[in-house]
Amino acid sequence: MAAKRSFFKTLLRWLFFLAIIAAAGWWYWQRPKPISAEQQSRIFAKVERGPLVINLTEAGSIKPREQIVIKSQVEGRNAILFIVPEGQKVSKGDVLIELDASAQQDNLVNQEITVQNTNASYTQATENMEVVKNQAKADVDKAELALRFAKEDLVKYKDGDYPKTLNELESKVTLAAEELQRARDTLKWSKTLFEEKYLSETEYRSDELSCRRAELNLVTAQNNVSLLQEYTYKRQIAQLESDVAQSEMALERIRRSTRANIVQAEAQLLARELELNRQKKRLEKINDQIAKSTITAPTDGLVIYATSAGNRWRGNTEPLQEGQEVFERQELIYLPTADTFIAEVKIHETYLKKIYIGLPVRVRIDALPGQIFMGKITKIAPLPDAQSMFMNPDLKVYNTIVELEGGDGVLKSGMNCEAEIIIEQHQDALYVPIQCVVRISGKPVVYVKNGDDLERRDVEIGLDNNRMVHVISGLEEGEEVLITPPLQDAVSIRATDEIADINIPTRAQADADEASRQAASRSRSGSGDGQAASSDSSRNGDSQAASADRSKIREQMANMSEEERAEFIKKMRARRPQQNRGEEGGEGQPATPRRRRPSSPDGAAPAPANPQP
Repeated sequence: MAAKRSFFKTLLRWLFFLAIIAAAGWWYWQRPKPISAEQQSRIFAKVERGPLVINLTEAGSIKPREQIVIKSQVEGRNAILFIVPEGQKVSKGDVLIELDASAQQDNLVNQEITVQNTNASYTQATENMEVVKNQAKADVDKAELALRFAKEDLVKYKDGDYPKTLNELESKVTLAAEELQRARDTLKWSKTLFEEKYLSETEYRSDELSCRRAELNLVTAQNNVSLLQEYTYKRQIAQLESDVAQSEMALERIRRSTRANIVQAEAQLLARELELNRQKKRLEKINDQIAKSTITAPTDGLVIYATSAGNRWRGNTEPLQEGQEVFERQELIYLPTADTFIAEVKIHETYLKKIYIGLPVRVRIDALPGQIFMGKITKIAPLPDAQSMFMNPDLKVYNTIVELEGGDGVLKSGMNCEAEIIIEQHQDALYVPIQCVVRISGKPVVYVKNGDDLERRDVEIGLDNNRMVHVISGLEEGEEVLITPPLQDAVSIRATDEIADINIPTRAQADADEASRQAASRSRSGSGDGQAASSDSSRNGDSQAASADRSKIREQMANMSEEERAEFIKKMRARRPQQNRGEEGGEGQPATPRRRRPSSPDGAAPAPANPQP
């Protein structure tokens, strides 16, 4: 009995112990599970259905649709002496701005003096031109007259003076001969009479002297004729011919000199004329600058300062006022010519793919709360705004023009506005916050709540309005999606490189291909020199053969080691000169004879003139 009682007690203890363990296990498994920090940080948004507007909102400013831009056309920097008050309505011809023209007035007086001096120089050059022409004509006429006289003197001497002188000298020779003969006859009779003692010795000696004088006169006359013919005539002819030649050269010199003087005078006259025209144009320019110092209204309109309507991107642009200096081409005043307005907004480059010309726009004016003006996009700038790029080179915004409907009497130029560009409108659409969508491998993905877990789901989305994104398919209304999806999967699409289906040759293969290409090129050029009448079919055959050779070479080099490739390339380069010499004659024809270089003393062949590297 005691043994049974002890057994039951032990059994009850074990059963009680097992019950306690079972209750503890049941309580452990049924107790609320603790929420992790990651689960506590999860925020979900429900997929909603309803009206959705895909829009883009940008700030801008109101400007007149049509306006005339008044700019300063005066050179340099000039102070404003008078400016019409901003906002005043002006009529055509009213003075808008008067600039300081005192410096131009001083320049005008100096320029007028310069024009007068230049005009005097031009007149002097004109008169000098006439003088040079007159003097040139006189010099040429004088030289031509001197040449004509020289020629006439030559002819006169040949045909007149020389024959006359020669005739006179020959007459004197004849007379001298006659006188000599008579003197000799007289001397003969005188001698006879002297011997007979009928004549005195004195008379005889006198007749003898007369005979001697007659002989001398004859010799002198003959010598004068000889001197004229042998010396005087030749010298005089040479002198007169030289005078003719000198006169011809003098005439040529004078003609060239006069032409040069005339050309120089014409060039001087042209220079004075150009200078006069330049100074006159400068005078006209100064008068024009003085006239442009007073700017008048070209048409009726409302005065708007350019500094008020424009974007003060420089940050230090002061409003126009009297005493302020302005520079040439600076915009000063805008004159609207119509009562219609536009809104100018700047669109970031990332939004250009969403917008296009013709999209409707809702414009809200900061100064007119509650009023909405409708319009549409009429122009999108093809290039980014230069002023914005100057301030921030990384910022690319494009000026976009929105034409507004209405606004007459309410809108004013320069008002700030907010333009809402309506891209799409959906009456009944599914949408989620844009933060819920991430891209994985280029596909949009959301994380949907599935109990305590998350389900990654691919979705098809449309455009977004920077707040909500249109969901086309992949989600149902009421589902909850994670607003802060994990980003470890949303890596860049280009994080993993794609292997392109291309063949990348090794350096040795590339060198072999280049060597084969150069060898084939030289082979074709050598064949062309040896066979001038080769056909196109033979060229194609050579090209195909060269391609086959290159393929074989590539296959061989693919199975070579680096050392074998280097040795093979070296052999190929060494064989090039031999191939060139062997292929010069052409295939199937004897090679054209060539003049060989002398061999070296040791009998080795000479190196090529241009060895290949």
